[in-house]
Amino acid sequence: MSTDIYIGVGSNIDPERNIAISIAELNEKIGPVETSGIFRNPPVGFEGEDFLNLVLRARTCLAPAEIEDILNDIECRAGRVRDGAGLGPRSLDLDLLLYGSLIDAKLRLPHPDIRNYAFVLCPLAELAPDLVHPVTGIPIAESWAAMGREKSRLDRVELNVASLQAAAKDG
Repeated sequence: MSTDIYIGVGSNIDPERNIAISIAELNEKIGPVETSGIFRNPPVGFEGEDFLNLVLRARTCLAPAEIEDILNDIECRAGRVRDGAGLGPRSLDLDLLLYGSLIDAKLRLPHPDIRNYAFVLCPLAELAPDLVHPVTGIPIAESWAAMGREKSRLDRVELNVASLQAAAKDG
C-alpha cells in the first residue's frame, strides 16, 4: 500500500545545485516527486547566507526508516556533515515531514518544524493546502494563514527545477 509523504528540502551552500541533485535522486529512489515553489529566507538561529527551501510530495511503499536512510545518504553525498556543533550552514537538509497520517514521536512524525517555521509551513501549504495536520486536525492552509509572514522573511524565488537538474548533471 502506498503512502503520501512530504519532504522538506533546504540548502544555503550552493543551494541551486544541491536542491536539483536532491530532487533528481529522490525521483529515482522514492518515485516521482511534486515540488512546491522555492522560497528564500534568512537562517534561523545563526548568521549566514540565505537558505532556499521547498517541500516535495511523493507516493511510496517504503517504510519511514527506509526513507530516512535515503535522505541521510543524499545529504551525506551533498557534503552534509553532522558534527553535533548545532545550527550552521548546510549543503543540504532533507526532513521527512509527514508520512501519511502517522504519528510517531520516536520518528519525529509529523515533523515539529511544520508548526514552527514559515519556511516549512508555507511551501507545504502551497503544495497541499487541504492536507490536515495529523496532530492538530487543522488544514495546513489554515495553519499557514494563522502563522502568516510576520514570523520570518520569506521570498518566492523563480527557479526552473528542470534546468537546475540538467545543470547539476553536467556539473
